[in-house]
Amino acid sequence: MGLISAVSSLANPARFSAFATKVLPWLAGLSAALVALGFYLALFVAPADYQQGETVRIMFLHVPSAWLGMMAYVIMAIGSVGVLVWRHPLADVSAKAAAPLGAAFTFLALATGSLWGKPMWGTWWVWDARLTSFLILFLMYLGLMALRSAMEEPSRAAKACAILTLVGSVNIPIIKFSVDWWNTLHQPASVIRAGRPTMDPSILTPLLVCAIAFTVLFVTLHLAGMRTELVRRRLRTLRIATASAALAPEPAE
Repeated sequence: MGLISAVSSLANPARFSAFATKVLPWLAGLSAALVALGFYLALFVAPADYQQGETVRIMFLHVPSAWLGMMAYVIMAIGSVGVLVWRHPLADVSAKAAAPLGAAFTFLALATGSLWGKPMWGTWWVWDARLTSFLILFLMYLGLMALRSAMEEPSRAAKACAILTLVGSVNIPIIKFSVDWWNTLHQPASVIRAGRPTMDPSILTPLLVCAIAFTVLFVTLHLAGMRTELVRRRLRTLRIATASAALAPEPAE
């Protein structure tokens, strides 16, 4: 009960900001250490692939970026439900902070995928199901950020973005299962799949370390973004209150 009450207390924006301020330095240090460890394992411990050679090391950046690109959208979809159903005070803050991070990781996945695909497929890009649906995900991120920027009223922007986010969430299972539903150049799932992973532990272990490292980095940046957004909204409220007080008529004597 104590843990549940402690978590529920973070729904208060002021308490959440105080919590984020306390844990962010620790998360930043942990993410830096894990990213350094992951890159060390990827570059100096993991062996080269017998077919792909050294280019397989792109995977240690590409795969975690792709996972986080999708995870960020799932976080946005959960936040959108919170906006539309429960009107949670932090739901839209979370969704807004996750959007640029999701766009960045999705772009990184697309860029590293092209670099990896050129020596493997002989081309930078193919319009297969996995790549096309992932490109749509990136465009959805850009569209949501543009929509939010175009609307001045935060509550209207939150509702419009929440609706569009939930409509676009149908793309996430398409991305995940596209390699199973259609015949594509992209390799099928080799880690998160029915049965055991198909990767050798010498490759799988560094990949999982990189995935954990990037996830901790994402959580750190997401919390920092949420805290910044809360400060921005607090300042906006103060500016509106100050302007309203300045425009209010003076009481008659």
